[in-house]
Amino acid sequence: MTHNPSDLVSSTGPVLVIAPHPDDEVLGAGGTIARFASEGREVHIGIVTSGQPPKFDAEQIRTVKAEAAAAHELLGVTKTHWLDFPAAALAEEPHGALNAGLGKLVREVAPALILAPHPGDIHLDHQLSFLSTLVASRPHQADYPATILAYETLSETNWNAPYLTPAFVPNVFIDISDTVDQKIAAFRKFASQVFPAPHERSVEALRALATLRGATVHRPAAEGFVLVRTVV
Repeated sequence: MTHNPSDLVSSTGPVLVIAPHPDDEVLGAGGTIARFASEGREVHIGIVTSGQPPKFDAEQIRTVKAEAAAAHELLGVTKTHWLDFPAAALAEEPHGALNAGLGKLVREVAPALILAPHPGDIHLDHQLSFLSTLVASRPHQADYPATILAYETLSETNWNAPYLTPAFVPNVFIDISDTVDQKIAAFRKFASQVFPAPHERSVEALRALATLRGATVHRPAAEGFVLVRTVV
């Protein structure tokens, strides 16, 4: 099914995109971020992890943070929030700490819409970020996000185990025909993460996925999402 984003959420409410690692938000929802920003909405990015020594050296950490800042400026992001949990090590952190960190961010931003990684992603950081996003967004609170969508991340979502882990079967498509070039340009800002084709994290693969999702709903380009919850 296709949706105009305004059919799902208020056209003025803030949007919060949860990224387990910097660049996940661009891979999964860069065109949507640019579209919402161009329509005047606040778009916040919550980056759950960052590189920590000794696994990542100081230069790597500085490079990726600078790349994220450049990509987010290009997309029109309102604010980037770094939670600074250790990258590729969330499973070793107390889950309550991750719940608390994301809970604080959700309360601070008060989003109408959350875009989160898909729970079937092969990376544990993605799975745990999704679970803690749901904990932070429980509807028994006085204020909670009305809509949660899960996005797909090339090299993570498509490597899950068929029939054994949740499959990504999009049922919400956001037209990014006018912003797909912005998405690609933002991805290029992550120069340390861009690889030549046929690598999945290549410009060609990213554009091909946008074309495929668009063709599914007869649009030049789109991003696909799984609707987790919406309250109207």
